[in-house]
Amino acid sequence: MEIPKLVIGNKNYSSWSLRPWFFLKNLNVDFEEELVFLFEDDTDELLSPYFSDSKVPVLQDGDLQIWDSLAIIEYVADKYPDKQGWPADLKARAVARAISAEMHSGLAALRNALPMNCRNHFPGFLITADVQQDIDRVVSLWEFARNNYGEGGSWLFGEFSGADALFAPVVIRLSGYDVKLSGVADEYRQAVLQNEYMQQWVDAGKKETQIIGCDEV
Repeated sequence: MEIPKLVIGNKNYSSWSLRPWFFLKNLNVDFEEELVFLFEDDTDELLSPYFSDSKVPVLQDGDLQIWDSLAIIEYVADKYPDKQGWPADLKARAVARAISAEMHSGLAALRNALPMNCRNHFPGFLITADVQQDIDRVVSLWEFARNNYGEGGSWLFGEFSGADALFAPVVIRLSGYDVKLSGVADEYRQAVLQNEYMQQWVDAGKKETQIIGCDEV
């Protein structure tokens, strides 16, 4: 039986690629991985077989292509319902999707000012007021999920879900830019960083040598 293929970009930089990769890994779904380095002379050519406007990630499953991180996660959750990609409880599932959608479409100040970078650490990085506002919102989302739905596990909703995949790059960002956390938020961050698949991704990102100037601070 043919397994799906996930096309991703640089592990050091591509936060959008990390999300579905992390989701598939933690759900133990078999898939083929194709890594395409971004902003290279051959990037567009390598991505030309996919209907993604030369963007990553892309999930190729037979003749089906899906080219958005959240859409990939939703598709995988639907295709493998036994894997429980979202919380089983109706209310928890709705909240998990709500905070995932907010991460997917919002928190622009944080994402723009603190690009994901597995390879570098920026101690004492200056956090501006608008970025701090986004950080505070992330912390409140994590605390709300953990305090109301996270009993019985170390993930946002107890068991691993799509919400954890959406926030995985934020964990790398907050750690890399030396953002201080405490309580529930710090416990959650440490749990994600200790996840074996997160460690695999970060280790691979650190070994990459390509430098993308717009993603370096």
